[in-house]
Amino acid sequence: MAYEGILLGMGNPLLDISAVVDEDFLKKYGIKLNDAILAEDKHLPMYEEMTKKYEVEYIAGGATQNSIRVAQWMLQIPGATSYMGCIGKDKFGEEMKKNSKLAGVNVHYYEDGTAPTGTCAVCVVGGERSLVANLSAANCYKSEHLKKPENWALVEKAKYFYVAGFFLTVSPESIQLVAEHAAAKNKVFMMNLSAPFICEFFRDVQEKALPYMDYVFGNETEARTFSKVHGWETDNVEEIALKISQWPKASGTHKRITVITQGADPVVVAEDGKVKKFPVILLPKEKLVDTNGAGDAFVGGFLSQLVQEKPIEECVRAGCYAANVIIQRSGCTYPEKPSFN
Repeated sequence: MAYEGILLGMGNPLLDISAVVDEDFLKKYGIKLNDAILAEDKHLPMYEEMTKKYEVEYIAGGATQNSIRVAQWMLQIPGATSYMGCIGKDKFGEEMKKNSKLAGVNVHYYEDGTAPTGTCAVCVVGGERSLVANLSAANCYKSEHLKKPENWALVEKAKYFYVAGFFLTVSPESIQLVAEHAAAKNKVFMMNLSAPFICEFFRDVQEKALPYMDYVFGNETEARTFSKVHGWETDNVEEIALKISQWPKASGTHKRITVITQGADPVVVAEDGKVKKFPVILLPKEKLVDTNGAGDAFVGGFLSQLVQEKPIEECVRAGCYAANVIIQRSGCTYPEKPSFN
């Protein structure tokens, strides 16, 4: 099987500005742990304050880009993965390009001359993280870029597509183009619920894309928000995963599989009207550095086996392995080679 360009991701490339902060900082900006939000005006001073007040690290981030980089790392096959998103023509953008090439991902960035590269404040307290994204250039992605022959060629080549829900706020028309292509060509299209605010405030575009999703990823908080928004009146993650898997589909080729992570609790997989639970690798608290990128890494590990047509048990095992590696490091970073067997 030829692996070149087999997996394509589209999303918001962001530079993570990561620091261990304190409760007062969270309070000051009205942010909660284990949440992800888009920056409002009141949040804008926090980026500068973080760099002045705390020891910050700059790490190439953005949910989809993290997952694609982790899948690439797990596969160890140069050029197996591709990625599209929008960056600015600036130092951070150059840094991002360098980072991605080193990671072995074939990136086709749309470069916007009017806005700076997007950033994401990663505020860590006690190993848990809160994300505040200032999309800037990432918000400028246009479907015209996707339609260019050299970029659409990546779509034609790929057999698997992954898009974080965050991209629904930027270019739903790009998502629709790829989703319809996947359905027409019997390819595999996958998305992530990504954050409670996506399920709440971008419900319409999420619902429009849902029939095309062959895999839906998410965590327990996002799943419960999805349930609440749709009036399902259940907080039971297994029930919710089943209901999402049974949502009508645009194409009958693949049955939908829902995969919900729950931190240290078992991963819930719903398919064919049944639920399976898979335990995660437990980590002693003192080894936890931060949970930033844990969910992204899980998806990356999962995808690395899925594109090799491995059974779902193996996909979940690889996802748990990757997440376990990432939470023992700062941000979504990893050692040179994986030790997954």
